[in-house]
Amino acid sequence: MKITELSPLVRRITADNGGVFTGKGTNTYLIGKDEITVVDPGPNIPEHIENIINHGNGRIKQILVTHTHTDHSPAALPLSKELEIPMYGRLVDGKSDWEDETFKPHKILNHGDIIESQEYSIEVIHTPGHASNHLCFYLKKQKCLLTGDHIMDGSTVVIAPPDGNMRDYLNSLQLLKQYDIDCFAPGHGNFMDNPNKTIDSITRHRLAREAKVLRNIKNHGSQKIDDLLKHVYSDVNEVLFPIAKMSLLAHLEKLIEDRVVVFENEIYSLS
Repeated sequence: MKITELSPLVRRITADNGGVFTGKGTNTYLIGKDEITVVDPGPNIPEHIENIINHGNGRIKQILVTHTHTDHSPAALPLSKELEIPMYGRLVDGKSDWEDETFKPHKILNHGDIIESQEYSIEVIHTPGHASNHLCFYLKKQKCLLTGDHIMDGSTVVIAPPDGNMRDYLNSLQLLKQYDIDCFAPGHGNFMDNPNKTIDSITRHRLAREAKVLRNIKNHGSQKIDDLLKHVYSDVNEVLFPIAKMSLLAHLEKLIEDRVVVFENEIYSLS
């Protein structure tokens, strides 16, 4: 597998697990030269793990995980055991259908924690939404944010309840504006410039989708979620409807919390 040098201190290896959810594959990042931190070791694919070890050249000191979905963290345990190094991250608040049950961090990371070496400083930013335990990692000197699945290149992020939460996701997007960021290094896809422009674009897209939900209930009356799906995601290929339905549910749950939509007998109506 190819390794890409993105800056003197940041290298990327993409796992061979491409698909509908993962694009070309999950990005694993190697931070540093002499004291290497691995961010998101990815799926438990032996060739991918071997590639990480080989490019680490005996200098990998620790593993950080943005979240514990099965395309991001399963390689953490075998890598940790093989190299006898710690792995850090968070556990989900409740239940997740995509949870990697093998991930047991040696230390729970909290918002604002700082991970330092002589080469770099990484600040932990808790960004729930895609997952309740989602973290972004901010390379302060490089002004680069490793976004995991909070922000992805070329695709919107799936928000899948019960662990995914649309309100948390939108709030976490705005939180990033408090940081001086020049670029995003996403969990899937390529480096992304213009961070604030990207945040604004994603936010507008989500709020426009939410407005479309309300408009369709107003125009077509009370509906079940599958009927709403056809109207609200009319611009999406029907093959992707099962994925879109997850985010639609997240929008509906937010609107119920906002008390503008009610849910009764599997029917969604305006309040």
